[in-house]
Amino acid sequence: MLNRSQAPHIKDAVEYQIELKKPNIFKLDNGVDVYNIQAGTEDVVQIEWVFKAGNWFEEKKLVASAANFLMKNGTSKKSAYEINEYVDFYGAYLNRSCYNETAVVTLHCLTKQLEYLLPLVQEIFMDAVLPEEELSIYQQNMKQRLAVNLKKCDFIAGRKIDALLFGEKHPYGVFSEMNDYDALKQSELKSFYETYYKNGHCTIFSAGILPANYQQLLNNYFGQLSFNKTMINKRVHPIEPSAQKKWNILNDPDGVQGAVRIARSCPLPSDPEFPKLQVLNILFGGFFGSRLMTNIREDKGYTYGIYSYLMNHIHASALLISTEAGRDVCEATVKEVYHEMDQLKSGVIEKDELLLVKNYLIGTLLGDLDGPFHIISRWKNLILHGMDESHFNYYVHTIKTIQAAELKNLAEKYLNSEEFYELVVV
Repeated sequence: MLNRSQAPHIKDAVEYQIELKKPNIFKLDNGVDVYNIQAGTEDVVQIEWVFKAGNWFEEKKLVASAANFLMKNGTSKKSAYEINEYVDFYGAYLNRSCYNETAVVTLHCLTKQLEYLLPLVQEIFMDAVLPEEELSIYQQNMKQRLAVNLKKCDFIAGRKIDALLFGEKHPYGVFSEMNDYDALKQSELKSFYETYYKNGHCTIFSAGILPANYQQLLNNYFGQLSFNKTMINKRVHPIEPSAQKKWNILNDPDGVQGAVRIARSCPLPSDPEFPKLQVLNILFGGFFGSRLMTNIREDKGYTYGIYSYLMNHIHASALLISTEAGRDVCEATVKEVYHEMDQLKSGVIEKDELLLVKNYLIGTLLGDLDGPFHIISRWKNLILHGMDESHFNYYVHTIKTIQAAELKNLAEKYLNSEEFYELVVV
């Protein structure tokens, strides 16, 4: 019988056992790998076609992102309007995104409508015409968006810090200018589309309540295509960081706020130190209760929020501190960031503070694994980085077992002010 005179045990998040549900894996007739999570309570499906077609593979700036955007804007049989009407008729969502190494086409729909939508996706992959008129509209819209963004210190800072870390010619550091949009040509986009989509390298990730004939459906529409038949050129992009570490840029003489970025390189996500750095990062500036937030927001009142991040790129990574502050306190903000670095190297990490960080990380992880879409997203991240389930288990184990002394050693290794790029844009 329940003893109501005793309070129930409050269970810390670190006490939970976390397992990553394994995906079902099969290959289409053309060798395309398909990873799927059969789970959920609603009859909905998410499918992601991931291509090696990011800006890592382009010869000319913006070609990858423009081709990715325009491939949905018309085939030889359907206009952009007709494609969107078709998708809307079935209550579905069809989107595309372009990243550094990969480009993705994503479909969300009801399970029962999947067989009507897959032919459209196949048509986009095989018969996109990237219309000239749609390219013209895209150029105009993107130039207008860029003109607006260039007035924002935060936008300038985000572009510049990447260029400082990796070099302006590196895919991680390159940024667009107005004339880059003007220089786009339909023939170049079609060539990129032919190479990296129509005859490109594809991997499929799917989740939800998948139909019983799901494998057959995918094979019918995508198993006979020219995917994965030719080797994608493994392009090499040397990292050329800036020799100058400290930068001050005047972007808006009349502005009252500035953007601060402080960053340095760090190990790749596949490195054994990366999960440990993730714990250190949360403690330092990765959540609302972090040391940076407590000092610079709560105590000093310099900013509404300040955070630190670990970049999750495939070929390189970095630790980045980001905030916006009053332009008269930007330099003071930078000083306090370095002060908190010194405190982590020389001060004490209390047991309760470390437990809070561990519970936050495990709690966030539990939220990230809530539902099939989140689970397949975790697997996609592992697979694209060349990792497997053991890396996930190691990450969980690291969170639960890492001690204050290890974090202090990491701080001494990675939180040295002279190794950071420092950028203030006002």
